[in-house]
Amino acid sequence: MENMRYAEELVREFLVFRGFTSTLQAYESELSTEIGRNFQADKIVDLVFSEYIPKYQLDRLVGLFAFFKQCFMSPGDTELFSTLVKLELSALRYYVINALKSGRQDKVIEFFGENGNYLMQKHGDWLAWFELQASLEAKEDEISQLRRNYNSAGYGNKNVVGTSRAGSPHEEISENYEESSASSSMIQGFDSRSSSSVRSYTRGGKFHESSEISHTEGEQVLVTEEDFPEVKVDFQETFLGHNSSISRCRFSASGSNIASSSIDGTVRIWTYDSSTPSSRNATIYCGSEVSALSWECRSDRLLLIGTANGGIKAWNADAKRVVCDLSTSRDFPSILDLKCSPVEPVFVSAAASRRHGSTTFERTGFANLTVWHMKTWKPLTVLPLGEDPPAITSLCFNHNGKILAASATDGMIHMFDMSAGLQITGWPAHDSPVSSVLFGPAETSIFSLGSDGKIFEWSLHNQGQIFWSRDCSRFCNPESFKTRMHEIALDSNGKRLLVTSGLVRAPIYQVQGHESGLRTLPHSSSITSVDWHPTLPMYIAGSADHSVRVTSIL
Repeated sequence: MENMRYAEELVREFLVFRGFTSTLQAYESELSTEIGRNFQADKIVDLVFSEYIPKYQLDRLVGLFAFFKQCFMSPGDTELFSTLVKLELSALRYYVINALKSGRQDKVIEFFGENGNYLMQKHGDWLAWFELQASLEAKEDEISQLRRNYNSAGYGNKNVVGTSRAGSPHEEISENYEESSASSSMIQGFDSRSSSSVRSYTRGGKFHESSEISHTEGEQVLVTEEDFPEVKVDFQETFLGHNSSISRCRFSASGSNIASSSIDGTVRIWTYDSSTPSSRNATIYCGSEVSALSWECRSDRLLLIGTANGGIKAWNADAKRVVCDLSTSRDFPSILDLKCSPVEPVFVSAAASRRHGSTTFERTGFANLTVWHMKTWKPLTVLPLGEDPPAITSLCFNHNGKILAASATDGMIHMFDMSAGLQITGWPAHDSPVSSVLFGPAETSIFSLGSDGKIFEWSLHNQGQIFWSRDCSRFCNPESFKTRMHEIALDSNGKRLLVTSGLVRAPIYQVQGHESGLRTLPHSSSITSVDWHPTLPMYIAGSADHSVRVTSIL
């Protein structure tokens, strides 16, 4: 090791002596990111358990062990090589367990999707994991067969449910839809639904909801949002730094910082925890109503701000300055949403033309989806939507940034392949404009909120099939859509769905589990924007009363 450091110093001195400054800078940069960390055990352990595993950098974790295997592949190092293989196995297992404990099922699916075949072929210690899956699938097949036999004998439920295999919810379907069992949930990546409500569509597209029915000792009790208990609060912090109605509020990638905006064009960056450094706190004046906020997904450094006059600002939170000020074309002067890719240095803007109308949706015209590079700040491509497409209202990336979901004012949900820059599928999700869209926790489903107040969870494996639904029109009534678009937010575990509200309280629906739902504590006016902390049971709610509240729940 000392000889290696000595050799490095000799190279450094030589480059300085010859005046090769550019080469010296490149050399220093390579040394700082050197994967082997000079074979110093403490630095390697810190790299694995403080960087690669908690930040889900699977490629770098696998690459590190591949590098060490090459180093110890000589015939005389068989014992060291065997120990290294065992260490790799333990580290990969810990990666999976850490992802599960953190509620990141998407990372577990990604792990086995990329390494499943290799693990089954090379590591007998992993076979038990896959054998368990096969056993559960066999049991699920048995349960499905029993259900089919039960229904064919005439004992099944004859209710009509909201499921359309033709890709549209506007057809009469008269077939049974059974809830997934717990074993199916573990395999397919989504949990069994607790709702026993009956959902149906008629040919006219009208939705019938029987609310929730909870069974208690043989009696059936109708459960509505008014019966939802209030959240049990661990702590709550109220931010009063705005002078007008809140338009957006978002947690940063780490959850340490919050960005909130108001319709007067002001953006505030702040912290809710006194132990968090306030060095990034700032006030940004945009000169126009702020309609979209999106943090860079890989750090808390960059915040994208979209305005109603077509402006896009990139704010560097470390430098506390605008590093880029973009504008959409004159044909599409309104920014409706912005989303940063979770992997690539790109973001997508949803812009729209303007027209006259009484509601937010009626005032939006045709759509434009542009992909921008976050280093050059130049447009890369425009995603195809066809001729004169209705406005895109909401955007959402999947975990690896390869798929983009977009909702539209004509009730459609569009899915794009970001590598090819093409639309790969789409379906009519609502009879009314879709206000908000987001992927489910295991990305086997997608949630949508329509301006009619209907929430659907759509299957991504069987297009048109509905897993779960709610009618929240009491909170998202047509009157409230005149001034803004409502939005939904899903917590990090994918169990609770929070919805904005035209009332002073907002509902938190229980998507998974056996509870009905919760109600937020009241603001003094309507709730205009919501978001969940990326890892903790904590949400933020912005209100028309100019306040933003951070609430940690038990």
